[in-house]
Amino acid sequence: MGAAVCAAPAPVSDVTSGSLESRMAALERMVDARTNAQHSVQAQLDQVQNEVNDLRGVVELHSHKLEQILERQRELYLEIDKRIDAVLKRPASSQPDYTAPLADAGPTAGSMSEQEAYDRAVNLILRDKRYDQAIPEFEAFLKAYPTSGFAANARYWLGQLLFNKQDWSGAASHFERVISEFPDSNKRADSLLKLGMIAQNQANLARAQQLYEQVVREYPDSSARKLAEPRLRTLKAN
Repeated sequence: MGAAVCAAPAPVSDVTSGSLESRMAALERMVDARTNAQHSVQAQLDQVQNEVNDLRGVVELHSHKLEQILERQRELYLEIDKRIDAVLKRPASSQPDYTAPLADAGPTAGSMSEQEAYDRAVNLILRDKRYDQAIPEFEAFLKAYPTSGFAANARYWLGQLLFNKQDWSGAASHFERVISEFPDSNKRADSLLKLGMIAQNQANLARAQQLYEQVVREYPDSSARKLAEPRLRTLKAN
């Protein structure tokens, strides 16, 4: 931010003595000094205003980008939830064998920036609906950027994709790593919930109940709790 707005006071002259001409000249000097001071103050105010406008533009740009990211994540969550419902209603015998498809010709995760590689994998789910293709993309992302700030989300979505294919063991391994390696991740509650659902699908009801209770106890304000509670009531009723 620019310097504080200030200006030197106009010089004070004695205009009560001397000839008329000298008094007029003194008055003119006072007026000129005051005018110059006002111009200086206005210039500083204009500079401050320009800096404020620049900062406001930067804030608005970042806010817009953040809202785009959040909206994309909301759409992704909805899409994944629909896939989960379809999986849980599908008989286990109808589970297809999983073979990772060949990746399209294009840049690999290691040749792209961290953000580009993550966006590529996410867009395969959200935009292109190519769920099988997204699996090797997320695997490549985690191999190239194991300490990324997106690593917890990437591992969660990889577990989710395998969950949708009823690959319970593969999905569980990723959810367990989210829980153990990223204790502060906002996907930890969802990972606990999914582990409970996997245990329930595998008829390990005691383990499922334990995981649902952990979700309710540790994340009472989460959406995962709202999904865990009815499943917990069903288990206890039986």
